[in-house]
Amino acid sequence: MRTLCAGTLIGEFFVIGFAGLVAMQLTDIPTATIWTVSGIAMLLSLLLCGMLTRPGGVQLGWALQIALIASGFVIPTMFFLGAVFAALWWASVHFGRKVDAAKAAA
Repeated sequence: MRTLCAGTLIGEFFVIGFAGLVAMQLTDIPTATIWTVSGIAMLLSLLLCGMLTRPGGVQLGWALQIALIASGFVIPTMFFLGAVFAALWWASVHFGRKVDAAKAAA
């Protein structure tokens, strides 16, 4: 599970960074605010890669997915991208657990 979920989170890291660049150009939100929020979200996505096997790691991942979808209120395209990454997160968790169970059984 860890490998699949970490791959999804690394992809989100880049999407969040690019969304910050787009938000700078398309909104009137101060640049410092955009990069503070984007930077925290990017840092969280990297930290979550190491926290996936700890209690609450997957739940924090879901919180990041919700925040990514909610960022669509600033950049409407993020509604779609957030939903895509939420689906990828679900698939990573679901199939990752199946792979882990199969490895444990073997």
